[in-house]
Amino acid sequence: MMKQNVIDDYNVLSGQQKAAVLMLSLDEERSSALFSMMDDEEIKELSVIMASLGKVNSNVVEQLLLEFNDKMSNNDNLIGTYESTERLLAKALDKDRVSVIMEEIRGPAGRTMWDKLGNVNEHVLANYLKNEYPQTIAVILSKIKAEHAAKVIALFPENFAMEIVMRMLRMDNVQKEILDGLEKTLRKEFMSNLSKSTRRDSHELIADIFNSLDRNTESRFMEALEERNRESADRVKSLMFTFEDLIRIDNQGIQTLLRSIDKDKLAIALKGASDTIKELFFNNMSTRAGKIIKEDMDAMGPVRLRDVEEAQQYIVASAKELASNGEIVMSEGKDSDELIY
Repeated sequence: MMKQNVIDDYNVLSGQQKAAVLMLSLDEERSSALFSMMDDEEIKELSVIMASLGKVNSNVVEQLLLEFNDKMSNNDNLIGTYESTERLLAKALDKDRVSVIMEEIRGPAGRTMWDKLGNVNEHVLANYLKNEYPQTIAVILSKIKAEHAAKVIALFPENFAMEIVMRMLRMDNVQKEILDGLEKTLRKEFMSNLSKSTRRDSHELIADIFNSLDRNTESRFMEALEERNRESADRVKSLMFTFEDLIRIDNQGIQTLLRSIDKDKLAIALKGASDTIKELFFNNMSTRAGKIIKEDMDAMGPVRLRDVEEAQQYIVASAKELASNGEIVMSEGKDSDELIY
């Protein structure tokens, strides 16, 4: 488990952190009264500090309260979290205003709603928009960056995508009231749900991180984790997906993967692969394509282990993305049902 940041030196506190500690020290009635006298920008700024504060030792809290000449004393440590901050805000502000502020400090990053949409994965955004009217989608895509809009629209069926394109071509200036209403709806129905649904299981996060490490580093980290917590290590292992795990993909899936990856990187990746994995790929290529890959592998001579690992990580990442989109299926490696990502 990641070690939590602890503030145990009063002198390192910034002015904003002192204000955050003070707000967390007060009872809800007093903190609510203070929040009600602030504007939205002040609340957002202070809320960010409160939510990221971490643990504050009791002696630091006492020094701070003395500085503010407050008669309160608190022998308990304080922990500033998103949840405690949201709870305090809810006592002082209406529900919609709290939702807006918490969504701002939780992310996705961006000052405006359109900035935020630009930081949402294109598959997530396309999946949400597919149920909207083409005119609504046209307005939204016209407000985000062209590169991101292109990724989103490419995920729609061709006829539906062209309908949206035609709407965008015919679009006049959109009234401010319509944009404001659309922005409010997106914030309420989409962004708030996104912030809840994107909280990842910590073991999944560590598995992804370990997958991205080179083999020696990953092995050292895994051994260290096993020493500290065998149960967590086993769970992380079960969630990890390595190049050799590509054997869990059926022939049709491997053919789909082959169409989406760089063949030069495949040649490098296969230099360090087992015969089983090599056979899996070559069996799903044409004789001519397989011959070209083998010739490329022979021609490149010795290859650095780091380059092989990077190429394999690239192919694994491509496979996981295809699986998450439902384009390929990965078996669990058991006799039970297959696992579709």
